[in-house]
Amino acid sequence: MAMAQGEKGDGPGFTPGLLDKKAPIGSEIGQSEEVGVVKDGMMVHPQPTGDPLDPLNWSAPKKYIILAIVMYLYFMFTYITTTTVPSFPELQDQLGISYSQVNWTVAIPALGLALGPLFWSSLADIYGRRIVFLTGTLIAFAATIGAAAPLDYGGYMAARFFQGFGVSPGATVGMAVVTDLFFEYERGQKLGLWVLAIDTGLLVGPIIGGFMDLVSAEWIQWLTAILFGVLLILELVFMPETLYPRNHMLARMPLEHPGGADIEKIGAQKDDPAKVELKRTTKLFVLNIRPVPGMRHPKPWDSVLRFILTFKYPVVVIGVLIYCFAWYWWILSIITMIPAAYVQYSPQIQGLLFLGLLLGTLFSEVFMSGRLSDYIVAKLAKRNNGVREPEMRLWLAYPAALLSASK
Repeated sequence: MAMAQGEKGDGPGFTPGLLDKKAPIGSEIGQSEEVGVVKDGMMVHPQPTGDPLDPLNWSAPKKYIILAIVMYLYFMFTYITTTTVPSFPELQDQLGISYSQVNWTVAIPALGLALGPLFWSSLADIYGRRIVFLTGTLIAFAATIGAAAPLDYGGYMAARFFQGFGVSPGATVGMAVVTDLFFEYERGQKLGLWVLAIDTGLLVGPIIGGFMDLVSAEWIQWLTAILFGVLLILELVFMPETLYPRNHMLARMPLEHPGGADIEKIGAQKDDPAKVELKRTTKLFVLNIRPVPGMRHPKPWDSVLRFILTFKYPVVVIGVLIYCFAWYWWILSIITMIPAAYVQYSPQIQGLLFLGLLLGTLFSEVFMSGRLSDYIVAKLAKRNNGVREPEMRLWLAYPAALLSASK
């Protein structure tokens, strides 16, 4: 992605005061202007163009509809893993398995969720976000139908794996869509909503599953299939391609403005998209299966290589492991043991035990994240000569850690 003045950049070709002219793999081909648009005296990132087809120039309602679809998929990311937990006793009887084996039915979709992004991420940087979302959702939809009518334990486990694999683009590709649509200074709130989706899916899953178990264990999966079917329709109708050849278009359709103009004072500008013949975003074929033009693309295996290379940075690995352990491993450990620990309660009551965690999650994401994170970063950046640093978003983690440790 192109880097801008006011942003700390370490990518190849970064020059303070200029947009990155040596576009990295997965970015765009072309050059951009030296003087860009600013926000509160700091260069915005990414820089907007005068192109109506630029996702940054789309209307707020259109952006929020796309964000809602991304959140929907990310909600399903964890919903599928936990919604079956209240039906554990029925699954044991139907499939003739032990409690340890039924626990694996939560671990297997989690494996699909973990491996999927390594497969989908590079493809989304080659063929675009839309086709990856549609393909993944279709796989998850088909797998859920298979899980609703399993022939045996092996078939059920295979279906559960592909449920997780299909919904996994909601993670890395979902975040990429958010960065396509919004400027860096807006992303704290938007990514806060995106994270809220995965957190609520984890906790809403057993609540809904508990009440669907009143009908049958199979209908937990049939409802999930309906949810995937609705999502697939929404993606087809309301989710255009958001991968945009920004550097290429900045060189050919720059935003007309006085040097250093504030983005909030420029106003909406619409150029003629036909000035550039390059097909992009909404002008691409409805089911685009060719590399998005005007961009440098990674190799399909580059996402795996980048994942391996992250182990060169211990601070990243330690942070990820702490987050995974403190939140998802801990929550999943509790969720999967609820049916055994509270066997005297009905599945519906067991599901309601998660209301406290759900309310706490909603409160923290709404009041202690998002906009507050953006506000803190803006204040700290002004003290740092207009340079935003990723570590500035860590300050909210300290009170969260203290509150969690005091439980």
